[in-house]
Amino acid sequence: MFVRRNRVAWLAGALVALAVALAGALAPAAARADEGGVSFWLPGQFGSLAATPSEPGWSLPLIGYHASVDAAAQKEFEIGGRLAAGLDARADLLLAVPTYTFAHPVLGGQAALGVAAVFGRMDVSAQVSLSGPAGSDLTRSESDAVTSYGDLFPSGSLRWNRGVHNSMVYTMLGVPVGSYEVGRLANLGTNHWSADAGGGYTYLNPVTGRELSLLAGATYSFENPDTDYKNGESVHLDWGASQFLSESWHVGLVGYYYLQVTGDSGAGARLGDFESRVGGIGPQVGHLFKMGGRQAYLNVKGYWEFDARHRAEGWNGWITLLIPLGALSSDSPRTGG
Repeated sequence: MFVRRNRVAWLAGALVALAVALAGALAPAAARADEGGVSFWLPGQFGSLAATPSEPGWSLPLIGYHASVDAAAQKEFEIGGRLAAGLDARADLLLAVPTYTFAHPVLGGQAALGVAAVFGRMDVSAQVSLSGPAGSDLTRSESDAVTSYGDLFPSGSLRWNRGVHNSMVYTMLGVPVGSYEVGRLANLGTNHWSADAGGGYTYLNPVTGRELSLLAGATYSFENPDTDYKNGESVHLDWGASQFLSESWHVGLVGYYYLQVTGDSGAGARLGDFESRVGGIGPQVGHLFKMGGRQAYLNVKGYWEFDARHRAEGWNGWITLLIPLGALSSDSPRTGG
């Protein structure tokens, strides 16, 4: 076969556990949508091979992430209870996502649990509106930076395999324990609970080495108690397509589209509905290799954004290193066909 199925399935399943666990974890990294231009879901979480099964046991994905976005001076955002325009944001984050994949089937599928923890730095500059004498509005340039930790994101997923067809469902929660301060331009926490759920499909042909993945989900956010701001509901679609050039290398494209379907609300939503959208597309390359006698994986991908509305727009890059910590015994039961 062009691609050895067990190797691809192992790395892909671990990647979907990674994607589910870190979904949303990077969202505060740069001004993007909703309150402060920041959505719970960061587009690009999912990609190629996401719905295929995996090897049971522990794994530790490590993710390096960089984002660079900006917005025109006429675009206003509400950040920490203040109005800001002309945003320019940079983020550099490192995520650790310990993940456990179960050997025994659940509802005929393969279950995985994970939790994402994030640490990094964010730099933001903007034109901030202030209240002046006699109710007049004053504007001044401000910049802010923070190096700290973000929220936690526990998650779970189920995956099924039938030949070249793979499907999955996931659910994930955002726990607001990250660094956050009202009035600060740069925050690594959202200061509100969030929940996201969805599902997807991967076509993987081990003979031709061709692969296509589509994953969709929906997000519900609770109100920020310190700003009385509630982000509207949103939907998102992530996709990836790749071609294996050998058993070790594959290349292709990745993309996403994010759409807010209900308006922001609450006493703090002074800019109204503030419904947002954005698309992104870019290249990817992946490499399989051995680490301590076990299969490891390295992936590099990047997105250039377009069609942004009520969001800062720019580019973002990802480097993912999947470290195998250990698998269950070879006679453990597995799902898949």
